[in-house]
Amino acid sequence: MFNFERLTVYQEAIELSTIIYRTTKTWPREELFGLTNQIRRAAVSIALNIVEGSSRTKKDFRHFLDLARGSCYEVVAILTIAKNQKYINQDESTYLYERINKIARSINALKNSLQ
Repeated sequence: MFNFERLTVYQEAIELSTIIYRTTKTWPREELFGLTNQIRRAAVSIALNIVEGSSRTKKDFRHFLDLARGSCYEVVAILTIAKNQKYINQDESTYLYERINKIARSINALKNSLQ
């Protein structure tokens, strides 16, 4: 097992990606290369930046965690657009927002632990 696989935030990011893929399967086909692709890439990017950063120096890891947190914010913005377009309902939006918020806080905590 790689060290990053033990990180709860990594596991949560992987689960979020799975949920995002499942959620976006029902989005309109015309969004496949728009919002659907964008949110999937942003969600996957969270986990990938955690993984890549974990193989670097502490300074570089903090930078990659900043990138992962930025991807969290990107997911939030896309979720807001998706809710406004009625691709997701309020309950789905709230559930996903809470998950992404928890991940962003965990990324901050991990970054602070690397000081």
